[in-house]
Amino acid sequence: MNLATDYLGLKLRSPFVVGASPFCDDTALAERLQDAGAGALVMRSLFGEQFESAPLPVAPPAPDASAVAMDAFPEYAAYQFTPEAYLRQLRHLKSHLAIPIIASLNGHHAGGWGDYARRLADAGADAIEVNFYRVVTDVTVAADEVEEAMLAAVGQIAGAVAIPVSVKLSPFHTAIAQLAVALELAGARGLVLFNRFYQPDVNIDDLEVQSQLRLSESSELLLRLRWMAILSPHVRGTLVATGGIHTAADAVKSILTGAHAIQIVSEVLRHGPRAISSLIVGLQQWMGEHSFADLDQFRGMLNTSRCRNSSAFERANYIRTLQSWGR
Repeated sequence: MNLATDYLGLKLRSPFVVGASPFCDDTALAERLQDAGAGALVMRSLFGEQFESAPLPVAPPAPDASAVAMDAFPEYAAYQFTPEAYLRQLRHLKSHLAIPIIASLNGHHAGGWGDYARRLADAGADAIEVNFYRVVTDVTVAADEVEEAMLAAVGQIAGAVAIPVSVKLSPFHTAIAQLAVALELAGARGLVLFNRFYQPDVNIDDLEVQSQLRLSESSELLLRLRWMAILSPHVRGTLVATGGIHTAADAVKSILTGAHAIQIVSEVLRHGPRAISSLIVGLQQWMGEHSFADLDQFRGMLNTSRCRNSSAFERANYIRTLQSWGR
């Protein structure tokens, strides 16, 4: 079975991309992921706050980078990678691996992205993934202001480099379909659906808010499938599903609704590189059972292009689901 796919103009040998995570911190582990069949690797995110306020000379990473107060940004030296160290690790990965390495920038407004994006490209990044994470708590900020800032940032980055730029979106926008098209017009070559928001919990004994990291579950994929099916007939660039992919069936569903690639993190955190090998075997087995020789033969088969009025279909499906309760 041919699992090759095109993502951002990059030729991937498999659709399984290891998403932004600590896996690229260790080159030996990154090589194991490549050997297991990963099509590409995304480095951990570098935060806009880092390179917009980077001190000179560059300070080394702190040994205890996890001791970060919830109610304040980390000190510059407390991040896992300084901007200069990030560039060094990128060069190191490129010298040891054959698959594409994608850099990740995390922020929420236009700023000093352009210069650093150029440095990432010069260091060998095959693409840049822009991860927008912003929870708007200011009641004076309107929705269009949020999206205008995103479009400005994407335009700034895409205009600064020749390598492709993708955008990792949140599902919490009023009109995702319109925003997706606008991001493409601003220079994005692909979209990643969706960013996972790490919700804090409340400790009722200590009367404190607690941060926590919960790995994804397959149930989270449903939101991604819905929007993948809606967007895939309307965007020109490539689409990636991320969040909730744990089985070969999850991967198949993602491709059926239009995904060109699939980002996984939680499954690899749980099971290591062998998770990728297992997903590849499962995907190939399903393709053989359904007589598909390559991914293009079934990509997007279940998107909304079959429906003349997708909005009406969504509304009807919603009503039908509620009416079926209790029957």
